[in-house]
Amino acid sequence: MGKDDGYEIVIDFIAENRDSAYRLAYSYVNNKEDALDIIQDSICKALASVKHLKNTERIKPWFYRILVNSAIDMLRKNKKYTSLGVKTLEAAQSDPVDNYLKFEINNALDILPIKNKTIIMLRFYEDMTLEEIANIMDENINTIKTRLYSSLKKMNIHLQEYDKDVVDKEVLL
Repeated sequence: MGKDDGYEIVIDFIAENRDSAYRLAYSYVNNKEDALDIIQDSICKALASVKHLKNTERIKPWFYRILVNSAIDMLRKNKKYTSLGVKTLEAAQSDPVDNYLKFEINNALDILPIKNKTIIMLRFYEDMTLEEIANIMDENINTIKTRLYSSLKKMNIHLQEYDKDVVDKEVLL
């Protein structure tokens, strides 16, 4: 693969997957400008290291690893992020019950360590296999499975508390 071929392949991949990449970046920071900064940083890093992409069939985990690492770097530099954004508040006004559940799911995600949140995001929001996630995170697949199941259990406990609160409120009404 020539240098120019590598650039073209990376650019084509990013163009085809821009919505998915943006959605993942946004899930970390819940802010349009910062998500775009993560995307821009990821693209620059990908183009700068295109020579390390030996197998173009592995471009997806290669690029997503860059994206996830860029997002985590931004979070480490700016420890100001929470799940509650302006859009969440605006949406809650339109359909409070449905959006309250979305808000609670975001809260459940936020109680997880960043590596576990990444696994949940890649598995359920980006529909990646556990093998792909293990490759992106440079972890053993069994470690990914363990983190996934423990994270789902923690989230389930959190959401059961939410469900109990909703039932209690309905009984009071």
